[in-house]
Amino acid sequence: MPARLTIGTRGSPLALAQATEVARRLRAAHPDLDTEDAIAIAVIRTTGDKVQDRPLAEIGGKGLFTKEIEEALIERRIDLAVHSMKDVPTWLPEGLSIAAILPREDPRDVLIAPAAGRLSELARGATVGTASLRRQAQILSLRPDLKVVPFRGNVNTRLRKIEEREVDATILALAGLRRLGLKGYAARAIEPVEMLPAVAQGAIGVEARDGDTATRDRLAPLDDPDSARAVAAERALLAALDGSCRTPIAALARLDGAALTLDALIAQPDGSTVHTARREGAAADAEAMGADAGAELRAKGGPGFFAEPG
Repeated sequence: MPARLTIGTRGSPLALAQATEVARRLRAAHPDLDTEDAIAIAVIRTTGDKVQDRPLAEIGGKGLFTKEIEEALIERRIDLAVHSMKDVPTWLPEGLSIAAILPREDPRDVLIAPAAGRLSELARGATVGTASLRRQAQILSLRPDLKVVPFRGNVNTRLRKIEEREVDATILALAGLRRLGLKGYAARAIEPVEMLPAVAQGAIGVEARDGDTATRDRLAPLDDPDSARAVAAERALLAALDGSCRTPIAALARLDGAALTLDALIAQPDGSTVHTARREGAAADAEAMGADAGAELRAKGGPGFFAEPG
């Protein structure tokens, strides 16, 4: 076993909170790591962090928040990488894979709006800020009268912008608010029937080198099988759609014992067209269910639905 582990992560408060949680779980699982210098956290700035003046869909899509961290992992500057699984592309670099999925936090979105408790209560023509085409599409499908504008920055930055009335509302992940200790904002969670979350939202993944058995053995006790199955179903759907951040895609898999239910949708960014799919079956068939639902949605969308603009 390595005497010291270095965790790679983005530098936002949420990313650091997630890396710290992984470190805490590693120390709990392995008493020999429970010393001050046994685990180090290395902050790595990603493309998604560097470019803050343009929507995510305009600056490259896949890998915006993982590429530089994965390069550090391949180059052995870090031993493991901690990611929000919703930011992880479906195809990982050769030699890397997800070694553990932590128990998933609540995957729902939350409406942050001083003057409204629900999307339906926002004033006609209100401005909603979001960097997510998935959220944009579902907002406009429900409320085509609303104005959706680009809205970048970490959680605290976006909350500050709401307080300064830069926009009337925004939507954030409940999981992030809870991990940052901002539970006071959680009262306005949006149910999945109204807004499906991003693929793997609320799940923390730990990536490692395939050949690094010592580190992978350290990570094995951190893996939550139920969360891993749900995430596998959603990511299989994403892979079947070959979706990027230019295509609004949403999915949520829920387990009830040995049974799994998967709800998914694709949409046009303006919310004018939304296609849905549902699968119910054995949790053991999670990936097959996701792939099958993805194939159904691709067929419903038809030629050109996923075409890149321009």
